[in-house]
Amino acid sequence: MKKLFCLLFALCLVLAGCGKEQEAIKEGKLPVVASFYAMKELTEAVGGDKVHVTTLVPEGSEPHDFQPTPRQLKQLHSAKVFVIQGLGMEPWQAEMVKAADNPNLQVVTAAKNVQAIENEDEEEIEEHGKYDPHAWLSLLSAKAEAETIAVALSQADPVNKEYYQANARKLGQQLDSMYVEYRAKFQTVQRKEFVTGHEAFGYLCREFGLTQQSLESMFAGGEPNAKEMARLVRYARDHHVTTIFTEANVSPKSSEALAREIGAKVVPIHTMESAEGKGGYAAQMRENLGRIYESVK
Repeated sequence: MKKLFCLLFALCLVLAGCGKEQEAIKEGKLPVVASFYAMKELTEAVGGDKVHVTTLVPEGSEPHDFQPTPRQLKQLHSAKVFVIQGLGMEPWQAEMVKAADNPNLQVVTAAKNVQAIENEDEEEIEEHGKYDPHAWLSLLSAKAEAETIAVALSQADPVNKEYYQANARKLGQQLDSMYVEYRAKFQTVQRKEFVTGHEAFGYLCREFGLTQQSLESMFAGGEPNAKEMARLVRYARDHHVTTIFTEANVSPKSSEALAREIGAKVVPIHTMESAEGKGGYAAQMRENLGRIYESVK
């Protein structure tokens, strides 16, 4: 793995220029690299027009399984801040940072102050680590992540510290308000169960007293076999599930098959592992909560 990173970085050095990161510096913007789309959304919400944010993981790719290219190493080589989720979401990041050879790069783990959910699947723990990494899909966890990102941007760009902190507070207020609104709404419903493409909503479930079932595992590992599908059909019927949620990075075939079997409708939901929605982080989370609420009320 180390040899691969070193080779990729050597290739980077022969490429001309430093691309958009150097252009951002010329424009007076802080060049920031985010590991994947959700980190980009949170960073842009905090950084506003003072930052230029690019992502490493290409659209349609799983952040867990990402493999770097020379272009992506070049992004890190010329960036000032690298925002990652942590909690095992980016197992490749440490070697990639070493290979990028950027002594001025500040790496910030957005989830460092989040109360993590421990994974209970022994095989997944062995392969991916002990934590559920999807904390950004919780309003209160995302608020904590935005505050952590604001600290990192302020350290890299102290002239705009107050601007970053004000943006983080503004986002936090929006998320607090949304949390209060939907906590009250979910308390009025008797049914708390919903079905998603993969097991990404554990933090949101903890926040609102909901229960998720999914067609694929926490790390989107394979479609369900016949036995698992039969279990999901029974579960959906027993809990009167009328909506099956689909995601951009998970094949919809199994979700559509389950929906046909139980007579449910198929509705998209945003995991924000890729850019599949419109609006910023808060807008997409409001859509998520609204669609989940409509499915259980």
